[in-house]
Amino acid sequence: MPSFVSIDVETANPNMASICQIGLSVFRGGEVVDQWSSLVDPKDFFDPVNVSVHGIDELAIAGAPTFREAARELETRLRGSVVVAHTGFDRAALAQAFRASGERLFDCIWLDSARVARRAWPAVAQKGYGLANVAHMLGIRFRHHDALEDATAAGMIVVRAVRESGKSLDWWLKRVERRLPKPDGSYIAPIAQEGNAEGPFAGEVVVFTGQLSMSRPEAARLAAEVGCDIASGVNRKTTILVVGDQDITKLAGKSKSSKHLKAEALIAQGACLRVLGESDFLAMVTGAQNGD
Repeated sequence: MPSFVSIDVETANPNMASICQIGLSVFRGGEVVDQWSSLVDPKDFFDPVNVSVHGIDELAIAGAPTFREAARELETRLRGSVVVAHTGFDRAALAQAFRASGERLFDCIWLDSARVARRAWPAVAQKGYGLANVAHMLGIRFRHHDALEDATAAGMIVVRAVRESGKSLDWWLKRVERRLPKPDGSYIAPIAQEGNAEGPFAGEVVVFTGQLSMSRPEAARLAAEVGCDIASGVNRKTTILVVGDQDITKLAGKSKSSKHLKAEALIAQGACLRVLGESDFLAMVTGAQNGD
């Protein structure tokens, strides 16, 4: 049975470096043998939208360590391990937080439990592979948007995939790099759509708003290369809203675009939608392209 560490983070605002909670679970032989969780002082503002999701605010993190202090614990627990996270967001957030704190990200082997789920269960191969939906499908009960609970659920998804497939963790590390299966067991070839069906972010629907450092067509091309579909307006199918970095500075009580306001309204209604700054979006894309 697999041995690995699963991790999840929560952020204070749309800047991915603003980590305010970290949770991780250590799995040995397919069972949780150790856990660690900590609130983190992001030294940044708390956006009401993020607070409404995870319930963490300025009062909650009073006296909590900074990310730079927490990074030492992370390195001790994660260096050289297989590290599981659901989708690429937590990995990208950690990379951004390490960069912002001046710390160097340690070496480890990353495994995306969403990509595992998409290959293990045809029902979520193309959509519905968010953490809450996959966990519900598998009967995994957890409290969503608590970093430790989310980390444990992500780890359990990998354990279930290993058990039900009869394949090793090493096999799954290789399998996630190959194409997705159709229900009949054959493979889906790339199709003529804006999003690369084989990209690590296939299934994500991206909308851009605000002033970007590049043209919208160029931003759309980059997103499509890593699997994102591009849409012109925000709706319930939207999963990522990319906001120009200059517009991110308006988040502390100033004006926001109509797309941004609509995205926040949908998040408040329970939509699985993330708001990212352009620099975080580019870091996510670059990491996917480089296999980081």
